[in-house]
Amino acid sequence: MINTKAYQVLGTVNPLKSLVERTNDFLYGLWVNKHITQKQYEKFKVEKDEAELAHLYFLPKPHKPGTPLRPIMSGLKSPTIEISRWLDSLLRPLFDRLAINSTVKNGLELIQQVERWSATYLTRATSFITMDVTDLYTMIPQEGGVTAIKRLIEASGLKQIDGVKKEIILALTRFVITNNYFYLDGSYYKQIRGGAMGSPLTLTMANAYMYFVERPISKWANRTCSLYYRYIDDLFIMSNNP
Repeated sequence: MINTKAYQVLGTVNPLKSLVERTNDFLYGLWVNKHITQKQYEKFKVEKDEAELAHLYFLPKPHKPGTPLRPIMSGLKSPTIEISRWLDSLLRPLFDRLAINSTVKNGLELIQQVERWSATYLTRATSFITMDVTDLYTMIPQEGGVTAIKRLIEASGLKQIDGVKKEIILALTRFVITNNYFYLDGSYYKQIRGGAMGSPLTLTMANAYMYFVERPISKWANRTCSLYYRYIDDLFIMSNNP
């Protein structure tokens, strides 16, 4: 947590009440101004008696030296969880279509792509290259993540999705990404960099961000008949190009 500089200590005052009020005020403003429908407003608005801050827990990474811990925010009752789920349902299909030639969803897909490429291009001189993006979810600047979503929508040729304008989708994205809070060891924290691992929108935002970062590599691979694929934060290359 300390190394990523992604979290700000807020002290001992619980921010939940303020977050619930700000979330509902924000949504009410969108509804009153007809940026979202009443049905969407009813779906997203927060019941204060049911809301909870995200719970932070850690999962070990046994495949890495020193077995570092991966922070996970479980926000099943977070005030922004319904907005996050809805945004992810809109945006993830856009990413999947856009990045179909540079990402895989699992190891089996990667093996299939390697076999196809190897049937034509594999030689004794072929280079195998793997890379890992360190702390992907917490290294992305939050505004950079919003910009990546904007570019994703624009690259898909859309001005609105599900009847909601691009600008409103971006405003909702920004609200979700910048309002992740949790409690740990007597203090409350706010995430000020990246997105919460555990929030549905975060994976799609990270994927969109990486898609535009990796475009030069993907174009190079196409130009040199090399193989390039990414699975979340793991990159794989096979190439005969020095």
